Amino acid sequence: MLKFPESFIWGTATSAYQIEGRHDADGKGPSIWDTFTSIPGKIHLNQTGETACNHYDLFREDVALMKNMNLSAYRFSIAWSRILPMGYGEVNQAGIDFYNQLINELLDNGITPWITLYHWDLPTALQFEKDGWLNPDIASYFNEYASICFEHFGDRVKNWITLNEPWVAAMLGYGQGVFAPGRTSNSEPYLAAHHL
Repeated sequence: MLKFPESFIWGTATSAYQIEGRHDADGKGPSIWDTFTSIPGKIHLNQTGETACNHYDLFREDVALMKNMNLSAYRFSIAWSRILPMGYGEVNQAGIDFYNQLINELLDNGITPWITLYHWDLPTALQFEKDGWLNPDIASYFNEYASICFEHFGDRVKNWITLNEPWVAAMLGYGQGVFAPGRTSNSEPYLAAHHL
């Protein structure tokens, strides 16, 4: 009988937009998913992530559930617009505080945090003002954001995932238009993918 090796990491994973809720709490800026889901007919039953699972308020209870399940890892994404509401510029300290509390709660419960820096939720301002992933300067904006995350969380977080499924962000967001930012093009997915 096959067995998982002792070194196998048992965990769970989420994305910020799909779980956090509190889409505009404590200085968070809108993401392209906040904007996309506000367009009638884009999402089944016009549902949004405005409340989601309310992980923002219930993270301690959620971590307790993970501990009860004997999970050893939790992969979650950081909402870029919770750290930098515009995607660049002034840091939102309340966003830093939230993720610091979450990371500390995980560690206090013996759960290793794994962070995804980008899970499809680009700050809306970067999309509208700078053309999002179509702009070659997006790498510099991402570098600023990632550096802030490493500075504030890197002392405790050792496992980082840069981009979640970049093909999905490029093709479904910039080609087929069925994911945020909802653009339809034959050429834009290739440019977005290059920049990703």
